[in-house]
Amino acid sequence: MTPQFFRHGPSLLARLVFFVMLSLVLMAVDARFKYLVEIRQAFSTIIYPLQKLANVPQTIYDGISEVFSSGDLAEENANLKQQHLVDRGQLQQLRALEVENAQLRKLLETAQRVETKAVMAEILRVPHDPFNRKVILDKGSQSGIQPGQVVVDDIGVIGQVTRGYPFVSEVTLITDKDHSVPVQVVRNGLRSVVSGMGKDAMLELRYLAVNTDIQEGDMLVTSGIDGVYPPGLPVAVVSRIERNSTYVFARVTCTPVAGVGHNRQLLILSMLTPVTEIPADAIELEPESRKREKGGVRRTP
Repeated sequence: MTPQFFRHGPSLLARLVFFVMLSLVLMAVDARFKYLVEIRQAFSTIIYPLQKLANVPQTIYDGISEVFSSGDLAEENANLKQQHLVDRGQLQQLRALEVENAQLRKLLETAQRVETKAVMAEILRVPHDPFNRKVILDKGSQSGIQPGQVVVDDIGVIGQVTRGYPFVSEVTLITDKDHSVPVQVVRNGLRSVVSGMGKDAMLELRYLAVNTDIQEGDMLVTSGIDGVYPPGLPVAVVSRIERNSTYVFARVTCTPVAGVGHNRQLLILSMLTPVTEIPADAIELEPESRKREKGGVRRTP
């Protein structure tokens, strides 16, 4: 009798075939008859603690890695936030430069359209005076700027230089309560004077009769009869008309067409050529005899 220690079992190929056949049978039974669901659930419950125990080393490793990497993540997050703020600041500067570039292009086109010479200037500061509407430009007498010159933007009239200094100049805006501009209505050629009301976007036409031919939406341009403002520059648009038969004059409110209080770059136009005065001694005096003839009086020698 052969000892049990030297007893041989089925061969490896036979075992492989047996277990393959068993697996196929179990798979077919499980798919067709659903008999092994309870058995699978029982085995899953039994081996769950073993699965948790097997995952303990990985869980410990993940926890330690998270502790060491949390500091790096916090630092990286702070750096990203700071970079985001820097990028936003640069983006805002880029947008501001784009707007300024567009404004400069419009001013260049305006300078090419006007017949007079123009000097580009930039607003340095706005005086904190609630009763006046003035700005300070970075061009003065050293740049040829003189009091009386007209200041415009790419749309229309902004104001007039009222004080000149060597390197800066003071400009009174058309909305100042003490400033007036001779204007003309484009529609019918009516001439008048528009005055400031001390507000950023308010002008008024004073001393217009109630029956004056003026309408809301009329465009007002400089008339040029004062010898200071070049003719044809847009000034304002009539926005409101109040007519009351009990008053002699109508109340006409206008809105400036230019960006009064908005733009930073402006144009200073050169002054118009002053009208040459005729000297008194150049006027031909009418002879005394002709005056007597007109009066019907004649003297005989």
